[in-house]
Amino acid sequence: MPSPLRDPGELSAWLRLVETPGLGRSSLRRLLTAFGEPRSLFERPPADWARVVGPQGAQALGRPPEQLELLLERTRQWLKEDRRRSLLLLGDPDYPQALLETADPPLLMYLWGQRELLRRPMLAIVGSRNATPQGLDHALTFARSFSESGYCVVSGLALGIDAAAHEGALSAAGGTLAVLGTGLNELYPRRNTGLAMRIVEHGLLMSEYALDTPALAPHFPVRNRIIAGLSEGCLVVEAALQSGSLITARLAGEAGREVFAIPGSIHSPLSRGCHALIRQGAKLVESAGDVIEELPRHSSMPRDDTPADAALPELAGAGEHQRLLAAMSLEPVSLDALQARGGWPTEQLQALLLDLELDGLVARLPGGLLQRRMRG
Repeated sequence: MPSPLRDPGELSAWLRLVETPGLGRSSLRRLLTAFGEPRSLFERPPADWARVVGPQGAQALGRPPEQLELLLERTRQWLKEDRRRSLLLLGDPDYPQALLETADPPLLMYLWGQRELLRRPMLAIVGSRNATPQGLDHALTFARSFSESGYCVVSGLALGIDAAAHEGALSAAGGTLAVLGTGLNELYPRRNTGLAMRIVEHGLLMSEYALDTPALAPHFPVRNRIIAGLSEGCLVVEAALQSGSLITARLAGEAGREVFAIPGSIHSPLSRGCHALIRQGAKLVESAGDVIEELPRHSSMPRDDTPADAALPELAGAGEHQRLLAAMSLEPVSLDALQARGGWPTEQLQALLLDLELDGLVARLPGGLLQRRMRG
């Protein structure tokens, strides 16, 4: 199939096809199966289209989308502005086989960054936008381990777990891929623009949505099928019930992928989604090695059997600090409960907690709760 960059007519035909209103992706794939590439399709008479998608579908195909010429010009200009930008078409040699074999592969995707990452094995990490400090630590450290093992970490660039997963993966060789629910010139959320630009340098941004597409709520569950489809497995770090992360996990399971979940406190709403997944058959994991050993591509990375509640860090000359950390465990706890467990006077307890906060070993949560953190 010729590259759209070398053949403007082919780019115009692809954009006309994928932006035709009233035709779903399954109908568009049937048309491509019947007639080949889009330009060949549009050279056929409407009666031929009708035999594949019916009279209404043929009527829709006969009307070029509004603003097609503007979108075509915007896309050409966007592609010219940066050599790291390209399009990925259904049938391209670079199209990931795992995604191609799903029930609903995208027809056209916009790419910005290191296209060669599409050839790497991939693992998804998803979770809450309002993650706890410990959840962020887990996402960061698991992603780093996966990336060190040669996996490209896939997530959705959202705040919270997604962003921490991208950060962790960028620190190692496997890299990271962010699937957006907007056009690639409409980076969302804005707070992650800096992260997105670092992903362009060392990873890959991907979207099936045309340029200038804003952040619309219905787009994000749809893009989650791409996160699930690209990946050999999907790890859920923290998730409330009825969250988008559980949609991604469900889609991963339906696509035959392994689903993993990190357990948490029974008192935390952000653990309930993970616990529900485990009850439904997701694998409970405590280390990156637990995930990797279950995957088709078994990594040569040394297995890390250190559980999430690993041995306490050594703090020189800090026996009371060690005792306080042991009293905290990893579950959120109130100040009163800590005082009851250890018998510390209020002033001493506050001073100990401040030391541990400054050392990055304790975090304060909403509602006056505290939680021990793990060092990455």
